[in-house]
Amino acid sequence: MAARGPGRVSVLLPTYNERDNLPLVVWLLARTFSDSGIDFEIIIIDDGSPDGTQEVAQQLEKIYGSDKILLRPRAKKLGLGTAYIHGMKYATGDFIVIMDADLSHHPKFIPEFIRKQKEGNFDIVSGTRYKGNGGVYGWDLKRKLISRGANFLTQVLLRPGASDLTGSFRLYRKEVLQKLMEKCVSKGYVFQMEMIVRARQLGFTVGEVPISFVDRVYGESKLGGNEIVSFLKGLLTLFATT
Repeated sequence: MAARGPGRVSVLLPTYNERDNLPLVVWLLARTFSDSGIDFEIIIIDDGSPDGTQEVAQQLEKIYGSDKILLRPRAKKLGLGTAYIHGMKYATGDFIVIMDADLSHHPKFIPEFIRKQKEGNFDIVSGTRYKGNGGVYGWDLKRKLISRGANFLTQVLLRPGASDLTGSFRLYRKEVLQKLMEKCVSKGYVFQMEMIVRARQLGFTVGEVPISFVDRVYGESKLGGNEIVSFLKGLLTLFATT
């Protein structure tokens, strides 16, 4: 297949209590795409946020237009993987970007993802905190050790061929993401890891771009003890089944 750059890019933006972050991340996305001459749409999948996130998203739809901003909410929290499946039903782009809505992923890296994809005709381009000039900013030592430890365990047990499995800032060919969704069974934070492991199994190609990850500015982190236990269970399940 000849290498070609993306036409329209669809951004899937799952949200839960992100009313303060959402206007800024949408503005940064719109500016980045406009400056780069890239056609785009942003699909906001809100899981019944009680803080007014949906009302903010509705205002953003009016400001930017419903061809650029699509609010596709759900009644309650149903998990990250199912949020992407829900959002993808409405995506019209050839390529799909998944990212966090809390400003920890800066949209300025998306044009680099697109350049990398075109350069190597990759099926997936993943942002990495652990390669080149990538890094993490704003985390305390405990959080950094948990992240590094999780990534190290994953590398040793799964040998995935990618340097950052627990990150959630990626560009996918739409049809590749659809195939991976059919194969993935994990929920929560393990879902991101399984996506790359399954991609390797299915023979999809993965390129990497170093990114800076900045801890959220507003709101609380959703990583807690339950997520860490779920991650370890998921890691062992993947080790046993892949």
